[in-house]
Amino acid sequence: MQVPKAVRWALGVTCVAVLVVAAGIDANQSGSGADARAKLTLIAPAAAGGGWDLVARESQQALRSAGIVNNVQVVNVPGAAGTIGLSQMSRLEGDPTTMMVTGTVMLGGIARNESQIDLSDLTPIARLAEDFDVVAVPADSPFRTIDELVEAWRADPEAMPIGGGSAGGVDHMIAAQLAREAGIDPGQLRYAAYAGGGELTINLLSTAPGTPGVGISGYNDFRDMLTEGRLRALMVVAPERLEGLDVPTAVEAGYPEVDIVNWRGLVAPAGIDRAAQDELIAITTEMVDTEHWKNVVDRNRWNETVLTGDEFGKFLRQEQQRVNGILQDLGLA
Repeated sequence: MQVPKAVRWALGVTCVAVLVVAAGIDANQSGSGADARAKLTLIAPAAAGGGWDLVARESQQALRSAGIVNNVQVVNVPGAAGTIGLSQMSRLEGDPTTMMVTGTVMLGGIARNESQIDLSDLTPIARLAEDFDVVAVPADSPFRTIDELVEAWRADPEAMPIGGGSAGGVDHMIAAQLAREAGIDPGQLRYAAYAGGGELTINLLSTAPGTPGVGISGYNDFRDMLTEGRLRALMVVAPERLEGLDVPTAVEAGYPEVDIVNWRGLVAPAGIDRAAQDELIAITTEMVDTEHWKNVVDRNRWNETVLTGDEFGKFLRQEQQRVNGILQDLGLA
């Protein structure tokens, strides 16, 4: 039977990702005596250009420029809200030279996909920072405020598709929370999931029929378009207004229950010993203290919330339970 070209391509991409990860791990272990400061692999469980990839690439630069790690490579393993990358990590048990970027979106993927693996199965290293979502519309949208948007949405929920990232992820949960706060049944939410902020932005700016006229994503995904005036922000889901973005927070806008925040963190494979965990924590702690990383936090309007080791592990367990509850409550899991 002839296998369609698209299927062959997809299988090829998956196989290459798996082989690249495996090759990187083998090189690390054989070439450096399993020394994370000699050679370290960072897995970004998403395609290039997204939020997790940004964290991985900026971490790579900070570690290199400060001489904390001699050789740092980033490997992208995209798909299924990060759970494909999670599956790859589960196969690297005992490897002390690999870390994976993770965050709230992956918790949603775990809950929705009923994954047999969750983050408590891995070794917690550190939570790094929080990243905040923005509700935005194209510059030519008739909606000037979040209240105007909600009024039109409430009048005909199914006529207003809302675009965002992975199904069950932060953007989806925020859309469902906003719907419920606006008196709209979350079951009526027309959510259009995209692979990342770049794809979402392209569709927001498109005039093609059926594309969403409202988007929810991280500030950094929209930043350039907001600066250029091609998108207009209506609300930010953050504890306080973001510098340089003169739009109300969800609390200021009257939607205090819209409160999902996308944190970013690092985990290592299961089965590494305490000394190896402590070394990765030390590497990460040195990284967040570099000038490069501090500039990254400022530039991306992140809120630095460093939490390491066992305390981070406790946070992961509690956060997974919270996300599970939110998704179930909203009918998304």
